[in-house]
Amino acid sequence: QVQLVESGGDLVQAGGSLRLSCAASENIVSIRTMGWYRQAPGKQRELVAEITRSDSTNYADSVKGRFTISRDNAKNTVYLQMNSLKPEDTAVYYCNVQEWVVGTIRVHWGQGTQVTVSS
Repeated sequence: QVQLVESGGDLVQAGGSLRLSCAASENIVSIRTMGWYRQAPGKQRELVAEITRSDSTNYADSVKGRFTISRDNAKNTVYLQMNSLKPEDTAVYYCNVQEWVVGTIRVHWGQGTQVTVSS
């Protein structure tokens, strides 16, 4: 079973920056997407950003122009660079990796890392 280990969450002031990292415990051969979701208290989990096998990216409208997703295939790691942070970005951020397994999609989740943005 693939393990995803996240790091980088912290308390930061509005306008600040953070970089989240998510490392997979093993090489995932047939990646469909790698991405980040977040869940704020009392809200549903939502997609923040994702990057496909072909390096296409997709962002939530609320983070476009502020967040950048990238990955290092050699390190089996995906990153989320977050700039110009706002209090509404406060949430638990979860790493998500989807892989193709015999024609189906297997989804892996990290344990989550807390991002708190103070005003």
